[in-house]
Amino acid sequence: MKYPRELSRGNNNVVIAISKTEVGKIFTPDTRVEVTVEARNMQYANNINGLVVKFIRIDIDDTNQILVMERLNILEPRTLEKEIRETIYSVFVDELAHLHKNGFCHRDIKRPSGFGGRPYDNVILTESGIRLIDVGISAIKDLAGNSLFDNYIKSEMKEVEEFYEYFVNQ
Repeated sequence: MKYPRELSRGNNNVVIAISKTEVGKIFTPDTRVEVTVEARNMQYANNINGLVVKFIRIDIDDTNQILVMERLNILEPRTLEKEIRETIYSVFVDELAHLHKNGFCHRDIKRPSGFGGRPYDNVILTESGIRLIDVGISAIKDLAGNSLFDNYIKSEMKEVEEFYEYFVNQ
């Protein structure tokens, strides 16, 4: 289905422009993750630090639920010197570690092989540094349990190490 003001389309959702400061992620009845799950994950991370895109509200119309969040203005990493990219990466790792320490794991830094799009579609460079989007499958330690959460962290940190090459050494 086509949506007016479409910005991007993933395997399960479409993101539309709502205003200069807001976007909406459309959840249809056949969407893989519940809008309330993604909203909860986003709010949890927002209460820790500013790495994850900001939750604003959930809107509901006749057929869809729309997760409204802040609109990020994307920058191209190659417009920045390598030393600046290294600093931005270092801050990103620190902020991610802070999320992990406080019981939140993004779980989708690198797109699984076989899916279209860029390999790090959920990692966005903005004027204020790196931000994360798409927290539908993120894990909260209190819900996942220690063992599973620790495995998620190990896997995510491997992806973060690989991201260094993609982001800093491009």
